[in-house]
Amino acid sequence: MSNEALKMRGHVHGTRDATRVAIGSGVGAVIETYDFIGFGTAAALYFGTAFFPGSDPVTGTLASFATLGVGFAARPLGGIIGGHLGDKVGRKPVLVTSLILMGLATFAIGLLPTYAMVGLLAPALLVFVRIVQGLAFGAEWGGAILMSYEHAPWKNKGKYTGIVQAGFPVGLLLANLTFLASSNLGGQLAWRIPFLASIVLVAVGLIIRSKVPESPVFDEVKDSGAIVKSPVIEVIKTDWRNIVKGIGLRIAETAGYAVSITYMISYLNSQHLADKTQTLVALCIASAIGIFATQAWARLTDHIGRRPVYVWSCAFAVLFAVPMFLLVNTGLFFFVIATVVISYAVCQNSLAGAQGAWFPELFQAKTRSSGASLAYQISAMVSGFTPFITTLLFVSFGWMGPALLFGLFAAIGLWAAVATRETWGKRERELADEITKTTPTRVDA
Repeated sequence: MSNEALKMRGHVHGTRDATRVAIGSGVGAVIETYDFIGFGTAAALYFGTAFFPGSDPVTGTLASFATLGVGFAARPLGGIIGGHLGDKVGRKPVLVTSLILMGLATFAIGLLPTYAMVGLLAPALLVFVRIVQGLAFGAEWGGAILMSYEHAPWKNKGKYTGIVQAGFPVGLLLANLTFLASSNLGGQLAWRIPFLASIVLVAVGLIIRSKVPESPVFDEVKDSGAIVKSPVIEVIKTDWRNIVKGIGLRIAETAGYAVSITYMISYLNSQHLADKTQTLVALCIASAIGIFATQAWARLTDHIGRRPVYVWSCAFAVLFAVPMFLLVNTGLFFFVIATVVISYAVCQNSLAGAQGAWFPELFQAKTRSSGASLAYQISAMVSGFTPFITTLLFVSFGWMGPALLFGLFAAIGLWAAVATRETWGKRERELADEITKTTPTRVDA
């Protein structure tokens, strides 16, 4: 193996802006997650009655989760657009635009009329705004993760991309803390305030992101004249296998999250295993731990490789599928908290931590934004409707249906991890050590 294995990863020592870029990208991830995942919490706890009232609470929950899924279905299109623009015009413009779009859509949710006010127009508006959210979130991840990855030192790609990935549990924590605080307000304010408050985060994020420099790898591709005319088409033609494997890797994480967290919120409440406050407290504890867990898992991939973390985590998730429901079915709050923490900090955060560096390394620099975005976002179509499907499975088979579905998603991720090549194995790490020692430290951006 030659140094070709490490080609187009940026400067070996990274840039002097590596930390600032990672934090800036991570702040954006916080905001976008607050906005996008906050919708999931509201869908599980409030939207069934506010936008889809009816005598049967299961029907309202199904309709609410279907609306949640619409946003996920829009994410691949957002990923295609964002990936294309990221490879054509740069990573930074995509980051700023997606943040503005997400912020406006989320603020609008806080202003929407309910079914009681305008009838069927209310759910129609909710679906429209959710689609806009999906497009923005789909475009966000590729730009954020590549900016951090391409500015980072070779030996610490996991560490720096882990900062971005940790933005997601931070956003989840902020969203749930806000919902927890607003739950005491009662009425519609309980769900409107969290969405309206997001505009403050967006303003802060735009200030930070406007000062983040463009990716040095994109500049290198641009200067060499290697920009591809149609990067999405190019990456599908030349690298479709990695896209398929990436989808499998993502399904274990994002669809698994949809069962163990998004659906679990509804399950705990509908089965009277925990009230809304207890559920939100459990989520806050899990997301707070998840901030550090994501970074720890990401740093671990720098030392042992990306694939081992994925393989062992997916294998654990397969075994945890049934015990996960057995624990919460006890109705003991301690077991509810423990289950949510394990589901999130182990089964989800470990995979998210590994993805940050692994996905960019699977694709060539000239089509990296498109390839990573497609692999990352197409799986969202599965995960987006998972809470809906899981609810139907519960109606037909009880809790065993959702448990087996969670195990199936983990098994798909395990297959994909075994089938996907290691990009940071022992040989790559040894080569990086050698080059790091013989290359002067970079001082320019």
